[in-house]
Amino acid sequence: MSREGAEHALRARADERDRISGDLLDLESHTTYQLIKGASLRGATERRWAAAQEALTALWSLNDAYRAVLREAEQVRAARARLGADQLARLTELLGGASVVVRAAAKPVEQRSLLPQADERLTLDEAVNRMDTAFREVTGALNDIDAVWGSVLPRLDDAEADLRRIRELEHELGEAADLAGQEAELRRIRAAVVEDPLGPPVEQDLDRLARLLAGARAEVELALVVKGEYARRRENLVAELDRVRAAESEARLAHGAVVVKIALPPQAQPRSRVEGLAGALDALDVSADAWVQRAKRLATLEENARKAAEQALATAKALYGLVGRRDELRGRLDACQAMAVRKGLAEDPAAMELYERARALLWSAPCDLTRAATAVENFQRAISGGKR
Repeated sequence: MSREGAEHALRARADERDRISGDLLDLESHTTYQLIKGASLRGATERRWAAAQEALTALWSLNDAYRAVLREAEQVRAARARLGADQLARLTELLGGASVVVRAAAKPVEQRSLLPQADERLTLDEAVNRMDTAFREVTGALNDIDAVWGSVLPRLDDAEADLRRIRELEHELGEAADLAGQEAELRRIRAAVVEDPLGPPVEQDLDRLARLLAGARAEVELALVVKGEYARRRENLVAELDRVRAAESEARLAHGAVVVKIALPPQAQPRSRVEGLAGALDALDVSADAWVQRAKRLATLEENARKAAEQALATAKALYGLVGRRDELRGRLDACQAMAVRKGLAEDPAAMELYERARALLWSAPCDLTRAATAVENFQRAISGGKR
């Protein structure tokens, strides 16, 4: 090397050494590195971290050898104010040659031989590249572990917060659910994530558990609301049952009015649901169920009462609609008769037979709507030349 080249190379290597030292210090202060050093690991994580630790041990050993070369080079440079040929030759050897000595690793006795183990010699660049490879192996393991911890541990904290909140709500409610299975599952998942984050994924189990806890929390919250609102909601339900009674009465009146005019099948007779609903309400009042279950039963009863009232009103409307359908068919038959007169078919025996048949069906009581509609259709087709 020239004097200027040696000076430049030495300054560059010193900067490189300081940068590497900074990276290694950052590694040792990394949060995940500090946590993993004291953790009890198992499974895939234990194996991955063991390999990373071997790489880290080799890295530190190589770094010591690398720094030793640079110290010697700095000592050579400091020996004289102006570098001589001997110093330049030595610096060229240290900074550019295979100056970094990697001692042969001690092997287990069963892997040894009686022949001497040769040390390995590397240039500074080769040493830095090898240290970089080891460094990346360690940081790669840390990144993979940190990714799992960063993703799963906050969700575990949220699930445990849900569990604590459920316990608080249950205390307020005065009842306790059996959540021992969920607690055990939470402990199992946390242990798996902490001890073996690189092992089998736990996300699906955690998703399922989170859904169960969210559902349990929603149930307890609903139970508290129902407990506080039970008296008011019961009064509202009693009023709703009165509306069911009124709607069912309307359906019965409609059936009575329509059945004399329209032929109805036996199943068209309105059936009352109000007594069953009232019985369910009485049973709810004396129930020994927990409030979580009573909340579900009350919500179901409220929904059933609402549907019963709607169904009864719909039945009444449908029944009255049958009379309207009969009247619509009568009007249609009259319009077809007027058309027959305009076309000169009023005296046609076949057409008039169809007309009389339809008229007899429509003006009979009770009217068979299905047969009457078919008869009107047949008459209309006849006077339209087979076309509607």
